[in-house]
Amino acid sequence: MAHARSLHALGPANNDRLSAVRVALSVAVPSLVLLAIGRPELTMYAVFGALTGMYGRSESHQLRLKHQAQAALVLISGITVGVFLSANHLQSWWLVLVEALLAGAGSLFSDKVRLKPNGPFFGILALGACASVPTSVPFLTAVLIGAASAAFSILVGFAGWLRVRAWQPGAVRDVPRLRGELRQAALVHAARYVLAVGAAGALGVLSGSGHPHWAMAAAAVPLAGADLPSRVHRGIHRIVGTFIGLAIVAVVLFPGPLSPLQYFPGHTAAVLALLVIGFQFPTELFMARHYGWAMVFFTPVILLMTQLAAPADPGLLVMERAVETFVGAVIGIVVVVAVRPQPSGYGGRVLLRAPRRP
Repeated sequence: MAHARSLHALGPANNDRLSAVRVALSVAVPSLVLLAIGRPELTMYAVFGALTGMYGRSESHQLRLKHQAQAALVLISGITVGVFLSANHLQSWWLVLVEALLAGAGSLFSDKVRLKPNGPFFGILALGACASVPTSVPFLTAVLIGAASAAFSILVGFAGWLRVRAWQPGAVRDVPRLRGELRQAALVHAARYVLAVGAAGALGVLSGSGHPHWAMAAAAVPLAGADLPSRVHRGIHRIVGTFIGLAIVAVVLFPGPLSPLQYFPGHTAAVLALLVIGFQFPTELFMARHYGWAMVFFTPVILLMTQLAAPADPGLLVMERAVETFVGAVIGIVVVVAVRPQPSGYGGRVLLRAPRRP
């Protein structure tokens, strides 16, 4: 019952509105610039760069500056690799191989610098999404859009210093060095990412899905939890939150009286771009307090961006997102339950096993 209650319990508030405003502003400005110049289909690159603003939310300005610079490295790397794969038409198994390996490398980097939110999830998501849509601009242009958006997010995150003018000399982030058991745990964690992301991607390719990167991203979600119960809970939140979010996507994309697209004929791209901006605020508002609620709003962000970049049949888009998310999250849960480090008395080796029966 305690686990059941924790599934729908909101975490404590921690200046969430201010953080949500920062992220929403970071997404809105570059997205509106692209909309103004008539290139809303490039919104995906701007949004992934702007997610830099999600990091370092409660830190002092100089610490947030460093934290967000580290996060920008992960996000821009994901965008760069994804655009490279797309531009060179390296899909299917190439995408699975590259994303699985970079998920492991991203996990090691994230553990080393203690990124918050945990893990390389947003970098993985950026890689898969950018690799899975046609590149309509030169490679360098797409990367620069993401980098400029990330730089603007860092500027927004640091802007509060102009008001407070409070610099803390000698302030450092509490990042323990990965030695001994910590290094072993980091290596095991990276192995989980490679296994979960690779298995989910392989299953997505074998099933003939047009979006196996969604399964790979969903498989990475449970791994970001702090312990086994929280990892399982995140996987469940991912599934339930995504399914509710898909209902919102269906309302927007399917023809009907509730769809805003019906009232602005000829302006579909502009409406979708504005909705992407609008949904980002509640995403960040709930991200630290309840992952499931955050997914309710983040799911429309991702799908509407995808629809802007590569329009597809809405019914197929929603169905594949549902299936890939469920499969990927289940695989991620299985991996975190099955792959755990042996106690130190067993030499610190990785143990692959099924959970014990009660």
